[in-house]
Amino acid sequence: MKMAMHQQLRDEFRHRIDSGSWPEGQPVPSEAVLCQEFGASRGPVRQALAALRQDGAISGGRGKPPVVRPAVISQSVETFLSFTQWAESMGRVPGQQTQEITRRPAGPVIADQLGLQASEPVVSLLRLRLLDGEPAMVERSHFVPSAGRALFDFDTDSGSTFSYLLGAGVDLHSARHTIDAVAADTVDAELLGIAKGAPLLRERRVTFSSTGDRLEYADDRYRPELANFMINNTLHGRTPVARVQSTTTY
Repeated sequence: MKMAMHQQLRDEFRHRIDSGSWPEGQPVPSEAVLCQEFGASRGPVRQALAALRQDGAISGGRGKPPVVRPAVISQSVETFLSFTQWAESMGRVPGQQTQEITRRPAGPVIADQLGLQASEPVVSLLRLRLLDGEPAMVERSHFVPSAGRALFDFDTDSGSTFSYLLGAGVDLHSARHTIDAVAADTVDAELLGIAKGAPLLRERRVTFSSTGDRLEYADDRYRPELANFMINNTLHGRTPVARVQSTTTY
């Protein structure tokens, strides 16, 4: 059975992206040019481009011309890399904009994750993380005071808190990750420039010391077209969950 025109166009456009004929970071040809090249009407061309946009292969929309997104690159969650290290390993420019750093009561959710009483204090950090200047992730990190107090002596707009805390002697040894989807709240929407309620990919993380003490609880929310997670399974063993660009964190 012959595929519909928009499906044929989608596959051809995907091939051009995968082959490098349409280079990453560059605009794709206009609808008018594509219609002329393939002898198609605007409807199938728009459907094909919309499918690529939904898959995260191209960006754009709302009046912006479509642009080919960077290639997907894997990163193991078991490899304890910071967001900064992960971005730099792909040749991207990481960035961060601190929205808040404060000492406050843990509250019930954070206390439960860190094994504290709700009234006990934590050091909370809220940052917007950037890839090549583009808003990519909202980072919410909550540290027990013994681990987080050093952050008050650090310019959290300057780089990786993970690397800084390690250098300050904080024993960030291992982590447990939970990955799911969540709707953007008001803060997420404002910082990421998206609609409230839009889907985000969430990674929740509890970080442990080498002796098993809980040091950090984090809730990182990614724009799904910029990051996702991949799981590879084998018959005789378990393999790491991997983060791929389409983002372990800090």
